[in-house]
Amino acid sequence: MTIRNKPYSLPLTEIEQTAFCSTEDDLPAKPLSEEMKVNVRWQNIPSDYLHLTPEELDNRIHEVRNKLGNKVTVLGHHYQREEVIKYADFQGDSFLLSKEAAALPDVEYIVFCGVHFMAETACILADDSQKVILPNITAGCSMADMAPMEDVDDAWADLKNILPEENSVIPLTYMNSIAGIKALCGRNNGAVCTSSNAKKVMEWAYDQGERVLFLPDQHLGRNTALELGIPLDKMILWNPFKVLGGNTPEQIKESKIILWQGHCSVHTRFTTQQIETARNRYPQVNVVVHPECPMETVQAADMVGSTEFIRKVINEGESGSVWAVGTEISLVNRLARQNPDKTVFCLDPVSCPCSTMYRIHPAYLLWVLDCINEEQLVNEITVSAEVKSSANIALRRMLDLA
Repeated sequence: MTIRNKPYSLPLTEIEQTAFCSTEDDLPAKPLSEEMKVNVRWQNIPSDYLHLTPEELDNRIHEVRNKLGNKVTVLGHHYQREEVIKYADFQGDSFLLSKEAAALPDVEYIVFCGVHFMAETACILADDSQKVILPNITAGCSMADMAPMEDVDDAWADLKNILPEENSVIPLTYMNSIAGIKALCGRNNGAVCTSSNAKKVMEWAYDQGERVLFLPDQHLGRNTALELGIPLDKMILWNPFKVLGGNTPEQIKESKIILWQGHCSVHTRFTTQQIETARNRYPQVNVVVHPECPMETVQAADMVGSTEFIRKVINEGESGSVWAVGTEISLVNRLARQNPDKTVFCLDPVSCPCSTMYRIHPAYLLWVLDCINEEQLVNEITVSAEVKSSANIALRRMLDLA
């Protein structure tokens, strides 16, 4: 059992989150050398790639893609910038892309334009002979970094000490977590979920056991539990910097869900005040937000759903309708361009892209593709056989519940 409080510290990815924030809606494409002036961690690559213009990058990426043919598949998350997502063979949220990764047995190389935990997931689901590559190795996730394995192992040991009965607590982890946590869930009758199927997976978990440990996003966990009718007084927050997460043994025993103290740096920016401002500006506005937003924001919105849900509801909306959106700005801007007959805008007046997603610059994509073409493997994401086996169990449960 943890016997003392630990000093509080923020992940570096969280500290870096506001690095690319701008008051302009669209962030202009620049050579990588210009973007590297922003004070965040960047992976060093050969200098030949640093000064290429967007047009030069475009020509060279198309050229090497033609050479590689079907050897390579590029997966692109919806939060990628436009200059990168256009090269993706498949676009989607983490759920759809994980399904796609599981359905590509004949592709030699999977280039994942996303963040580290997504590439790890693709590696877990892919065949052992396939190579998964992340274009920029510094593209992490602040939410995933809020749940390091050591802290989660300590918490699980504490919980099992207080709740020793089998299936007294079922571990569920959001996709946005490291492979080791997915493996812990696989070993302990738990599962993985995404925002697309969190409700279904949580319902399944309560069929398996008495309570849930939900990692690492407290907001998705809280919003989903409320949707299932679990009252707030049966939810406790686990602060990994405090003894027993800041709870008493009695509070843990009386709980129905234990929420890890993590969050998304992008979605916690959306507030009820922003929603009020949008409604004052456009009385007929439809407010749709992601379930990673805080509870008060979700409850003030008209609709809440995953990235795929947000895309679907706006794309299918009536011509002339107005949409205020609480999710990542790159996706909001793309939806606005794809729906010129509608008014689509971000709730947050300051444009803050996911700072780690944004580090997948086209120059990095060209570099890893050139290396594949030259039979040099860089930025391969690997997972140990033991972790891969257990994590695969939890991920397959998620896919089976889709």
